[in-house]
Amino acid sequence: MSTGIVFDIKEFAVHDGPGIRTTVFLKGCALRCSWCHNPEGLSSEPQILRSPAGERLVGTRYTSSELAELLNRQAKLLSENGGGVTFSGGEPLFQSDFVIETIAQLDGLHILLDTSGYGSAPNFMRLAKRVDMVYFDIKSLDAGIFKEYCGGDVEIVLQNLKQLRSLDVQVVIRVPLIPGVTDTLQNMTAIAQVIHEIPGLLRVDLLPYHNLAGAKYPLLGLEYQPDFDENLTPQIFGALFDARDIPWRVL
Repeated sequence: MSTGIVFDIKEFAVHDGPGIRTTVFLKGCALRCSWCHNPEGLSSEPQILRSPAGERLVGTRYTSSELAELLNRQAKLLSENGGGVTFSGGEPLFQSDFVIETIAQLDGLHILLDTSGYGSAPNFMRLAKRVDMVYFDIKSLDAGIFKEYCGGDVEIVLQNLKQLRSLDVQVVIRVPLIPGVTDTLQNMTAIAQVIHEIPGLLRVDLLPYHNLAGAKYPLLGLEYQPDFDENLTPQIFGALFDARDIPWRVL
């Protein structure tokens, strides 16, 4: 039985998918996006978070059965309210075996995978086939920009994005609008072209950047160093998605 490390479990969440949900935030991510607002999810190891309220250990290890038992305690309440469980992070693909084992032990709950799509194609398919909905975050489809600001290979994301075309799963694309980086006409056009063939696509959520993204870094002994102008207002090109009959909204 596999084990995994979780940095938070948020109950009664209403913004992480349909209905009332429990969101499991998993530690560990292969990307290093310069605007990441969950720095405690980057490392796969437990960390100490120091705040005016005191010190707190961020990162608890569970077996898959322990986590499933905890989540199943709320199964009736979640199901009655049209909700379920969301696996977020960090990056759930970073602990895919643990997440898959946990899902297998849940009591018929609606499962949502909140992912950047940054993981091996086999792991992505194994996990995506076991969920009811996918929130797929697309930062930039430009290889140079993705490498510079996220520290990864955009082809990995593109490969998994295209695999969604063969899956019977509902999909919401989410685009963080980072001023001068991801909020360009070129990037929005590229995203619109790639996603319109996904059969389960429900909509596109545009997520404007907020200056509070770096608030938790000092609490972990880290420095927030965004290499873009935080004070710019992100541009919104939602009409590009409307033109392809793809619903969109700004959150």
